[in-house]
Amino acid sequence: MDEQHDQAVGAGSPILHLRCPRDVDPELYRLLLGLVADVTPVVQTLPPSAAVADVSGSVRFFDRDPAELARMIRARALALYGLPVAIGVGPNWTVAAMASREPGRGGVRAVGSSSEAVAAFLHPRPVGELHGIGSAQERTLTTYGVHTIGLLANLPEATVQRVLGGKAGRLLRERARGIDRRRVVPAELPHSAAAQRRFPTDTLAPELVRSALLSLAVELGERLRGRRQAAKAVTLTVTFADRTQLHRSRQLPGGPSAHTDDLRDCAYEMYRALGLQRARVRAVVLRCEQLVDAAAACEQLSFDADREHRLRAEQAIDALNARFGSGTVGPAAS
Repeated sequence: MDEQHDQAVGAGSPILHLRCPRDVDPELYRLLLGLVADVTPVVQTLPPSAAVADVSGSVRFFDRDPAELARMIRARALALYGLPVAIGVGPNWTVAAMASREPGRGGVRAVGSSSEAVAAFLHPRPVGELHGIGSAQERTLTTYGVHTIGLLANLPEATVQRVLGGKAGRLLRERARGIDRRRVVPAELPHSAAAQRRFPTDTLAPELVRSALLSLAVELGERLRGRRQAAKAVTLTVTFADRTQLHRSRQLPGGPSAHTDDLRDCAYEMYRALGLQRARVRAVVLRCEQLVDAAAACEQLSFDADREHRLRAEQAIDALNARFGSGTVGPAAS
């Protein structure tokens, strides 16, 4: 039994469990999901404020261990959106979810995949902290003197099933022993992608707004190309100093695209059409909508040599950023 337990614990995929503040804005939650999807496509949403991701394929791609990937996601969420995310890292869903409840000062807590590391993390804890246990089940166990997860893990399976019921007893005992057979079930790729920039102080300078729009087009273009998606439409949201907002949407004139040039030009044109004069701008959001599979999007032939050169440069930039990290290479004007 102990050998089977060790194998079950060690055989899991590295899992990240992400936990936002409970009152997180839905828009920020969607932005966070986009950041996680840039690291791994195997993301399962747990609305309204959590998500779980399998990073087994990303470890080799990014040449980073799961804890480093978690810290990278947290740093990006803080830098881009000011969103404090607690992330637990573990060999399965249960361990990662429990680790995310106590992430420590750095916001990330990682539990090793060995049976010893999992037992050291789980067994001293009160049985009521076991992921998935209900209050009635906790009361029943404590009535029988089972106050810690370790005591539950060491009970015979038949005893636990008599106390809690067949299926529920077997499931909770397995989780107490660090075994969780659930897989992360990814949702389909999102139908929109958004990014935002908030200015340190409300600005009247149109060149600062244009620089922010360029950086948003760069970020979203890289994200869409990484997911092999293309956008049919773009929406611009401008937030002013009094918190009022203006929204403008436009179809991309050349058809679905993920190229930075196309997204940038569309954003610039929508901003210009607003005709803002002395309005103080607090933040801008750019959203790519009606996303489609890039393979299904027709690429128009171009006789513009400059555009062809920029598109070839875009491919080189994507390769460099994939190797050395997003944002390593980009437009100076952003």
